[in-house]
Amino acid sequence: MIYKRFGKTELPMPVISCGGMRYQHKWDDIPWDEVPKEEQENLERTIERALELGINHIETARGYGSSEMQLGFALKNFDRESIILQTKVAPEEDPKDFRKTFEKSMKYLQQDYVDLLSLHGLNNRELIEFALRDGGCLEEAYKLKEEGRVKHIGFSTHASNADIVETIERGNFEYVNLHWYLIAQLNGPAIEAAAKKDMGVFIISPNDKGGRLYNPPEKLKQLCQPLEPMVFNDLFCWANPHAHTISCGAARPSDFDTHVGALDYYERANETITPIKEKIYSEVARTCGEDWLQTWHVGIPEWSDLPQEINVKDIVRLWTWAKAVDLLDFGTWRYNMLGSASHWFPGKIVQNYDENAMRAALRNSPHVDRILDILEEVRTLFADVPVKRLSQC
Repeated sequence: MIYKRFGKTELPMPVISCGGMRYQHKWDDIPWDEVPKEEQENLERTIERALELGINHIETARGYGSSEMQLGFALKNFDRESIILQTKVAPEEDPKDFRKTFEKSMKYLQQDYVDLLSLHGLNNRELIEFALRDGGCLEEAYKLKEEGRVKHIGFSTHASNADIVETIERGNFEYVNLHWYLIAQLNGPAIEAAAKKDMGVFIISPNDKGGRLYNPPEKLKQLCQPLEPMVFNDLFCWANPHAHTISCGAARPSDFDTHVGALDYYERANETITPIKEKIYSEVARTCGEDWLQTWHVGIPEWSDLPQEINVKDIVRLWTWAKAVDLLDFGTWRYNMLGSASHWFPGKIVQNYDENAMRAALRNSPHVDRILDILEEVRTLFADVPVKRLSQC
């Protein structure tokens, strides 16, 4: 395993982290005796395999159903002091409720402290204010730190880049969990802002939200040769000097294997991925136009400022990668999640809207006419079939 200093936390962070979103039994809190023995054994083997590989950053969240409880029982079998344990708790309007939820997490984890506590899902301005206002949840988290219950405080987010940057600049955070990978690079300025604050940067869901790369389309596999798409995407993230670790949401011990294999290229990540990036970007240029990759997002407001709250920015992004590298199944899934799970998948799919109002809203885009055409195309390309997020399945 390779380790990097995790910003001002000073923790030696493995460049691969063990995410706890996929190895739990249920997405609900359940009694311990309802967890099947074989599923708990699988979780424990997964943690054991992670630690054997040097992946000692184990993360979970209060919102991950039985994950915390099952992990709490599993941790009894391992050396706690060798583990960087992280959980995530959503902010509340009343910080007392935030503390109560934290206490529930600690009860399930059966721990006196966690190394990393994230304010979970600072995804919109209301939740950001719950965290950052005077007397808010961030202040409550620092009280927990003073009590020795928490060692380091960060936040996780699916917010817009502008809101993430503002949160980084306003808040006293030590690290951030955010999305950034090949098909979602708009958070680059947020990573730069975090680096200026010497914050740890944890790239979340590069395999799933990064294109469901555990089941990639044939075209993307060919473009990524001689690497597997997941290996390429790992290296893409690692090549950013300000990114410290990437999440592997393991459901079984073998899920780490491909990512550990990618470490063979770690020290030469840039030179390894450069010719592959050139092939992929050339294909984007061929299918979408020479300047499209650099300018498709320019002048597109956030969904909250658009007619019918249509998430035009994310829809155009999904269209781009569906057209260029055949990420159609991924695009269809992600598109149909819009509006289905509150602030986790914000904005809405394409509905009937006033074209003049949309054109006016997109007036600063160099691609207004094309974007309007794309909005019509995705009605059929991504077939409006509502789907459930993982926690609703």
